[in-house]
Amino acid sequence: MDSAVVSPGVLTISSMRERCSPAEWQARVDLAACYRLVDLYGMSDMMANHISSHVPDEPGAFLINPYGMMYEEITASSLIKVDQSGAILSKPDFGDLDYGINKAGYVIHSAVHAARHDVACVIHTHGWASMAVSSMECGLLPITQTAMRFLKMGYHDYQGVVLNTVEQASLLADLGDGEAVMFRNHGALVVGRSVGEAFNWMHRLELACRAQIGAMSCNTPLRAVPQHVIEETWNNYQPGTRRPYGLMEWPALLRKLDRLDPGFRE
Repeated sequence: MDSAVVSPGVLTISSMRERCSPAEWQARVDLAACYRLVDLYGMSDMMANHISSHVPDEPGAFLINPYGMMYEEITASSLIKVDQSGAILSKPDFGDLDYGINKAGYVIHSAVHAARHDVACVIHTHGWASMAVSSMECGLLPITQTAMRFLKMGYHDYQGVVLNTVEQASLLADLGDGEAVMFRNHGALVVGRSVGEAFNWMHRLELACRAQIGAMSCNTPLRAVPQHVIEETWNNYQPGTRRPYGLMEWPALLRKLDRLDPGFRE
């Protein structure tokens, strides 16, 4: 069918709900919500970048955005399911637009999902603040409580646009078993055991970067925190020390989206 609109600027996309399991549908709803929230909180880059979610009970399969749609218009049905080889397993009828996936997104996300079976969601962004800090030799400084949770974050050197699977090995090595890695001169990537947890990590990372840029722009000495306090603070944010991130925040964030536009659930 040809692409159409139900109202100005809104794509008509047939529902995928009957074409997937209840678990996959819930993953689709949560992932679509994450795209909307990343845009709402000022971390999107039009149609660039990618967020992915594993498909429960389908090893090797994950959901990712159609390359060509804005984050603010992503819905549960618009997401594309792919396997580890990049083959499309299912997608809706986009009409003449016939959207596919972004190759860089596939290279990055397939690597993480294949290597980190504890990870449900991967978020890669080009937020203005994380891009700025990614270009600083010092990286993210532990000058705020929020930044201290990323004390042992990895750093991945820039090797060009991520189009070659050869880069996957070094990317995974730099991420390690952590929750975040800064892509030097590029942006940031975080992972989570749930979509809600991953969004929490990315939101906090971008806030920490913004705070650092704000502090450094004041041209005044930065207040140092004793190393043992920094280490203790980092430990307080680790899995097992406290409840997983997203358990409390995610339902409230979904309610926020429902008040603004529940269309992400379609």
